[in-house]
Amino acid sequence: MFQHTRLNSDLSLFQKIKNLDYILLISLFILGIISFFVMYSTDGGEFLSHSKNHLLKLSTFFMMMLMISFFNIKLWHYFSYFFYFLIILLLIWVSIFGIKVSGSQRWIDLYLIVLQPSELMKIGIILCLAKYYHRISIEKVNTFSSILISLVIIILPIILVLAQPDLGTSILIASSGLIILWLGGVKIKYFIVSFITFLISLPFIITVLEPYQKLRILTFLDPDRDPLGAGYQIIQSKIAIGSGGFSGKGFLNGTQSYLDFLPEKHTDFIFTLFSEEFGFLGSIGLIILYTIIILRVIRIGTICRSSFARLFCFGFAFALFIYITVNLSMVLGLLPIVGSPLPIMSYGGSSMLATMIGFGIVMSAKVHSKQMIA
Repeated sequence: MFQHTRLNSDLSLFQKIKNLDYILLISLFILGIISFFVMYSTDGGEFLSHSKNHLLKLSTFFMMMLMISFFNIKLWHYFSYFFYFLIILLLIWVSIFGIKVSGSQRWIDLYLIVLQPSELMKIGIILCLAKYYHRISIEKVNTFSSILISLVIIILPIILVLAQPDLGTSILIASSGLIILWLGGVKIKYFIVSFITFLISLPFIITVLEPYQKLRILTFLDPDRDPLGAGYQIIQSKIAIGSGGFSGKGFLNGTQSYLDFLPEKHTDFIFTLFSEEFGFLGSIGLIILYTIIILRVIRIGTICRSSFARLFCFGFAFALFIYITVNLSMVLGLLPIVGSPLPIMSYGGSSMLATMIGFGIVMSAKVHSKQMIA
């Protein structure tokens, strides 16, 4: 049984600094530098709006991550439900008063940042379920009431995000939630039954999709059916990646990007520009860097004494793996375009904010790895 401890930590500032995971910090710092130079390339080799804003957000959120790491991990356990329900309220607010762009109503203008609450829910769902499964005994994990409560926690934000509409983010939120159920001890048979039910329901699900979502699926199956319309982005993405060859065309020399053949290259398709300029070698290097980051998060989870910290670290590591895999598969034409940013690399304040909060909590778990939670 875990002993009760105070929300504040007995560690000194020096001890907290000493306990930081410097391999993870250095890896994130390197990734941040790479992301800035790639964003600089999207601005045509000039320090313009995208690179300026990206650098400002990257610096601000990196410092915020360091500050979060010094908070006792028990603080995040204590406020997990509050954080989750706060984001639920923000999602409801978005559905009523949010900014509408291109038919989607996903953002709140907070003046300093245009916030997309659904991105924060990627962290909120992990926090909430990590606390829930930390609290219940292993004997009750597979009871009907426990599973029902878990599904309600997952389904509620999904419904709100789907209404925006944002199918891609809702799938990522569902993935993050389901992995915590699995890590929490829910039997595999329930996942198999759910998967079979999903397959049976697939024809109905497709009928309720928005027209542009159906078009994305058809484009994924056959991009050449509309090469100058819906299929244009993915066709140009594959051309750009392929043209990078083994070692790439060199920094600031990506022709597909600089000649504007590739729209939206600074957001979800940032890997395309990177791969064209740095080729197969650069792409493998970036994937290795992401792998190191994920493995460090998993390692931090293994040394934590509290099940809450372990569940969060393992869940966040899996979520990162899913985000990266979905994004790379999307730009390579292996999955339909679902609007999944590449962590830290892609332009976007909400995505980077959520990711850095996640890393801050992971680092807090490392700094207070000996912390026990009742």
